[in-house]
Parts: sequence; C-alpha cells; structure tokens
Amino acid sequence: MFPSSVKELSALGWDYIDVILFCGDAFIDHPSFGAAVIARILQREGWRVAVVPQPNWRDDLRDFRKLGRPRLFFAVTSGAMDSMDNHYTANKRLRSDDAYTPEGRAGYRPDYAVRTYSGIIKKLYPDVPLVIGGIEASLRRFTHYDYWSDSLFPSILTESRADVLIYGMGERPVAETARRISMGLPLDDIPQTAVLVSENRATDAILLHSYEECLRSKRSFAENFDVIEREANRMSPSTLVEPSGEFFVKVNPPYPPATEEEMDSFWNLPYTRMPHPRYKGKRIPAFDMIKNSINIHRGCFGGCSFCTIAAHQGRFIQNRSEESILKEVEILVMHPEFHGVISDVGAPTANMYGMHGRDLSKCAKCVRKSCLSPKRCPNLLHSHSRLLDLYARIDNVKGVRHCFIGSGIRYDLFLDENGWLDETSYPYFRELVVKHTSGRLKVAPEHTENHVLQLMNKPPFALFVRLKDEFMELIRKEKLKYQIVPYFISSHPGCTLKDMQNLSRNRALEDISLEQVQDFTPTPMTASSVMFYTGINPIGGGDLFVERHQEAKKRQKSCFFLRKSKK
Repeated sequence: MFPSSVKELSALGWDYIDVILFCGDAFIDHPSFGAAVIARILQREGWRVAVVPQPNWRDDLRDFRKLGRPRLFFAVTSGAMDSMDNHYTANKRLRSDDAYTPEGRAGYRPDYAVRTYSGIIKKLYPDVPLVIGGIEASLRRFTHYDYWSDSLFPSILTESRADVLIYGMGERPVAETARRISMGLPLDDIPQTAVLVSENRATDAILLHSYEECLRSKRSFAENFDVIEREANRMSPSTLVEPSGEFFVKVNPPYPPATEEEMDSFWNLPYTRMPHPRYKGKRIPAFDMIKNSINIHRGCFGGCSFCTIAAHQGRFIQNRSEESILKEVEILVMHPEFHGVISDVGAPTANMYGMHGRDLSKCAKCVRKSCLSPKRCPNLLHSHSRLLDLYARIDNVKGVRHCFIGSGIRYDLFLDENGWLDETSYPYFRELVVKHTSGRLKVAPEHTENHVLQLMNKPPFALFVRLKDEFMELIRKEKLKYQIVPYFISSHPGCTLKDMQNLSRNRALEDISLEQVQDFTPTPMTASSVMFYTGINPIGGGDLFVERHQEAKKRQKSCFFLRKSKK
C-alpha cells in the first residue's frame, strides 16, 4: 500500500519520495478510482509514490508539510467528481453527505479543491513542479461556465499556476510527465496535457477566442466550445491555444485511443481492491457501490449534450480484452467479501463494448459528436455478439451466481422505429432483461418532448415507447414480475414548465414506475452548460428558453412528483 504518513514511510525504510499525490477523496486502491490508477502507473514506472488523501486545508497546513518535498513533483486531483458537483445540489444547496469520505461525512474537501490545494502547495513549495489532473482539472482546462458562481472562469491552469495539467484518462501522460521531469526535459509538448505559455509558438494550432473576449461575448464563448467539442471528437485533433490574460493556454492533442493491450496493462496492476489501511473499520459508501463491479471499456459515442464522458474519456471505445476482464472476475471471486454477485459489468455505456467503425478511414475524417444522433451512422458496427460471448464466459466462472448490468444502456443500439437492428439485437435484449437485470430495467429516455430531446441529443420518445412495449411482451412470455424504470431530466435548456407538465401527463408512462427526475445541473465543458449560459440554440443559432430561477426549476421538477401522487 502507498504510504500516507511519516510513520508509514519509516516502516518502508524510505528516505525520499518521488511523487506526492494529494486527493480530495479517501484513497481506495481499486481500478475504478483514478488516484489509485495514477499511483500504480507511477509505481510501475519505478517511482516512489506517497498519497495524502483529503488534506486539511483549514488548519496550520500540517498535512501539506508532513511528507516534505518530493524529488519529482506534487500531483493534485479533486477526486472522482468535480468538487462543486460533490458539494452542492442543482438548487445550490449544500449536500449533507459525501460518498467518497469515510462514513459518508461531508466537509472533508474544499470548494474548488484543485485550485485550493494547488494554491497552498505553490505557496509552500514554489520551486517544486505541480501537476494537476482528474475530472475537475480536465473539464476546466479551457474557459468554462461555472454554475455555482454563475460566471465564466478562465482555464484552471491560470488560477492554480500548475506546471502541467493532464486531461482525460491520465496513465500515459503522467508516465511521460514523470520521465521528462526526472530528466529535466521540456514539458510543453506532452500529448494530452495543457500548459501555460508566455507566447504562442504553435503555428499549426487553432487559436480560440481569448478568455476576455468570451467575457465580452457569449457568442464567442459558444464558438469556442463548438471548436473544442469538434476537436475532442476527432481521431486526430489539433493543438488548441486560448489566450488568457498575459498567457496562452496551450492544450496539446491527446494520445491515440488506447489499444486493448494498453487497456489491459492499466487493469493488470497489483491493486489491493481495498481502501487504504488508515480507514480500517470505516465504511466508504463509494467503495460499497463499486467493490463488486467490473469495468469493461472506456469512451462513449452517444454524444448526449449534458454528459462529460466524451470530453474526458473520448468518443472512441477503448476495450479491455476478454482475458483481462475474466482475470479480474476470478480475482474478485477469490475476495473474502465477495458473495457471488457481480453488481455491474459495465462502462460509461454498458452495451458499447467491442463497437467501432466498419471503415476506420471514414472515422478518421469524421467530426460528428455522436455516432447515434441525429441518425445512427451507417459506418457503425453495432453488433452485440462479442458482448453476449463475454457475458456467457463471466457467467461460467466458478463462484459467480449472478452478474448484473448496472450501468446505463443505449437502446438505440439494438432497436429503432422499424424494430431490431440485426440478428444480435433481440438476443442481447432478452439476455439483458432475463439474466442480467435484478428485476428492474433502468433506462434514461430523459424526456418525452422531442424538441427537448433534440437539444439533449437523445433519440425520440417514441423509441422508448417501443422499448417499453417489447419489455412488457418479454416479461409476459417469461412470466417475470419485472419493472422498467425510466429516468428524466427537468429544467434542461429548452424545457419549459409546460414541457414538464406534458411529460407528467404522457399516457405512455401511466402503467410503469416513475421514480427519478434529476434537475439539470450545468457542468463544465458540456454543450448543455453552454446553452444554459448563453441562451443560444445550437440548432439554428436563435434564442433558446432557459429556466434559471431556482423556484421555477423546483416547479418543473415538482410536475414529476405531482404526477406520481395522482397515480
């Protein structure tokens, strides 16, 4: 296990540390937690890594001093979530718990954690390189709308003054960053990183509107996002440069999508799959949620407007091999706390495993943000055969009694208005419902009104109705007392109170369980947050209705529960 105190360093006999990692979450040595993955990657590269989870930023800063200075660099992440999403509800009310803290206690990380931790480190150790990463740094790498302050923020680089920002999934860039720092090499051109530079020397880069211009013009901000989103969805994106004050934020293109061999190497590290020993006897809710789950791939080509997955993990699916997945299942089965049930064999979208373009040369030229919207790409290979084979192999592992799919699925990958898409579609649907659903099939149509769904980049509601009918017919044939549970979003840009009232009265929902509606929360680097801030309709460029008033947002959400109370 990675040391987190002077006592633990002494027990290991270490007289120096190469990298000290500060994290806003409790430290859990499991491949589902980014801080653990980064620590294990650096360890694999031969570096000594210590961790300081949830440091106290309000006292005499002893947590930031106790391990001294590292030989290479300090690393900072807010954890698995943006700290503001972690702290506040969509109505900007302080949350009473934190799933990533022992016993679920709130208040163990600051607002804007990356900025706060970085400021302390730079003040204490101004000459030591600082590398920031994780979801908060990644999605705030450009000028972005911050819902909590209702204002535009510049790149988090300008406020943290970090030497390097690693965006996306950080295994390859952090290894290269460590190598270059150790050798005294330049840090300004590492793939999948962003840096502050005093002048723009990248002649082949795309120059974005400056932060100051975005402050003056919402349309300039929207134009910036269009370029950023387009490049993020390309197979070979360009360098992007954004002026900000007296500096330029230079964002280098990412590494190519990871190969199966690379993906396997990230998961085949010696994780203990347990919380750090410092938490002995304490429950960490986030660990309970994932400890019996298996992640099978990265990336998503769905392109939902409110989702950050493509901006962080990319649009192209990066698979683990079946052998690597089965090896993890076998390790899980041997764990003393495993009781035969895998809670999720999933991913950002559970049923995209093994999917890709038939002709990759066409993908190399494509700039679409979604392979499914507004119409499914004819070049997309959407067969579920490889996934069905994987499920069968997992089910056959001795010690696995049940294997559930808890992650979301895209039903438009196996169903359209004309029926099943190919010969694997109905077998996948039946397998999913009958064998891998624990009595409740959770899906996310998100809304009933098609003009709102178009803004969300989601399929028409009629397709959900088709799915519901197929589900009801299947459970009737199989004599199962299962439910289909749809999820919805209120107050998304373009959604009015009348739209939510229409949702609540939709007759297609009368005979099914309605349990959750999520009030829309604008998060950095999503198309929906740009719509929310600018009020510009991306479909045609005209004005867009946006509900910004908290009481009115509550009324939209209440329509859903009013409908439930009348059942």
